[in-house]
Amino acid sequence: MSERIQKVLARAGYGSRRQLEALIKEGKVTVNGEVAKLGDQVDVGDNMRVDGKAVSAKRLWQQPQQVLLYNKPVGEVCTRRDPEGRRTIFQSLPTPEQGRWVSVGRLDINTSGLIILTTDGELANRLMHPSNEMDREYAVRVLGEVSPEVMQTLRDGVELEDGKAKFNDIQESGGEGANHWYHVVIQEGRNREVRRLWESQGVQVSRLMRVRYGPIIIPSHLKMGRWMMLGGSDLAALYEEVDLVPKNEAPTGRAAQRDKKSRPVKAKIRSTKPARQKQDETESKPRRGPRIRGH
Repeated sequence: MSERIQKVLARAGYGSRRQLEALIKEGKVTVNGEVAKLGDQVDVGDNMRVDGKAVSAKRLWQQPQQVLLYNKPVGEVCTRRDPEGRRTIFQSLPTPEQGRWVSVGRLDINTSGLIILTTDGELANRLMHPSNEMDREYAVRVLGEVSPEVMQTLRDGVELEDGKAKFNDIQESGGEGANHWYHVVIQEGRNREVRRLWESQGVQVSRLMRVRYGPIIIPSHLKMGRWMMLGGSDLAALYEEVDLVPKNEAPTGRAAQRDKKSRPVKAKIRSTKPARQKQDETESKPRRGPRIRGH
């Protein structure tokens, strides 16, 4: 059964759908010696090349799909190579069974928390596409108290330099002294959007952590700088959230463990009950408050 070329290549981990569409437009993808066009259909047996390199038929049609959760520390960047020599998230990850890791969105260098990575470019594309309205929930520590009027303004929307933005929800989460915690939800992935929204109201963010992406809640036992694989019903639930079915699950083994001392753990996947990420023991902790419902 034939499928669109960008969909097949994305699923095999050659990049996100958007990246591959750009390569096709630039004439860097060929099928059976002919330059491919957007929307071209390919089938098993077709000879494809991406940027001059041959594409493995096994990788295209038989590859296992892998999904990994990573708890990013502050100080790491989400690019594969950093010209300034800073540590990247990919230096902390295992080598995938096949293909390469595609990051589902990014976090800036000063933001910690949940990042989903997958070898399935089609899954990554669905999770990031605006039409799927995936919640991104953050725990935010700010300096000073925030008035009810400011909170309502942030819910209603603020004009930023790249257009109007808002929090789909915002809830107080406790704090002591000058530090106060909030949990906020956005459904976009614009650069530094959470920080810019707070700054538009003259509020300084002192710490920012992503604790949920779509249905996936970061497990409380997943420590900073560690990763874990999704498998079984967890993997199926994530695919189901974006109307996809995993082709087949990656085998367990070396890449299925976070490290030699760690046992495999299950992720928390819920559509409407985001988690509260555990804070450092030395800091004031946000108290448990009303849970932010999914949108």
